[in-house]
Amino acid sequence: MTSLKNKVAIVTGASAGIGRATARLFSQHGAKIVATARRQAELDTLIGEIEADGGEAIALAGDVRNDAHNLELVALAENRYGGLDVAFNNAGTVGPMVPIDALEKEDWDEVIETNLTSAFSAARYQVPALRRRGGGSLIFTSSFVGHETAGMPGMSAYAAGKAGLVGLVKSLASELGQEAIRVNALLPGATDTSMATFENDEQRAFVEGMHALKRIARPEEIAQTVLFLASDASSFTTGTAMLADGGVSISKV
Repeated sequence: MTSLKNKVAIVTGASAGIGRATARLFSQHGAKIVATARRQAELDTLIGEIEADGGEAIALAGDVRNDAHNLELVALAENRYGGLDVAFNNAGTVGPMVPIDALEKEDWDEVIETNLTSAFSAARYQVPALRRRGGGSLIFTSSFVGHETAGMPGMSAYAAGKAGLVGLVKSLASELGQEAIRVNALLPGATDTSMATFENDEQRAFVEGMHALKRIARPEEIAQTVLFLASDASSFTTGTAMLADGGVSISKV
């Protein structure tokens, strides 16, 4: 069952791309949504669309690197909707794509804080809330970059942060499994979002060709995998680094 009826879900990075598509899909399957991102106007548009479709949602703009913001999101879920069942910690950044000797320390820190430290901060507050509900699902957006055999030049900070997320997920899954809290990482391939910018059609075609499916994903396709991880359809799935990458991690031609 992929129903999220009567469930409450936090979705970060919800103003665009995978986060936005997931918030809408969760709502369509019955969840009440607590959405966050840094851009208030885009969040307001999302909430309006969800409500127009008959769903329930509230937004709180802020930065997931801010520890207090992660606490506020959980408090909002519990105070407005009575608890927390699912958290999709999706907000992230690529950072400068440059060689290691050209990467500034402040850029490294920003990427690691956004992609990894924010996940630690979020989990600190989300886990107790899930306990109070008797279990639930934690999902973190990692990447095929930095995972197993997939490495890409100029992406050292991004790869380190996303690989660290997989380690965090495995540890938390082991730690929390006996409490019926499942923890998984999502590893998308290239997806048609604002983060996937192409200088020209040739560059886009090159990236498409890296994938076994010879195309990039729509955000709505990736959201379907998140829905699986959030719902009881994945009731025996925890500690995984789940690839939804169109075969980019295995494609050699």
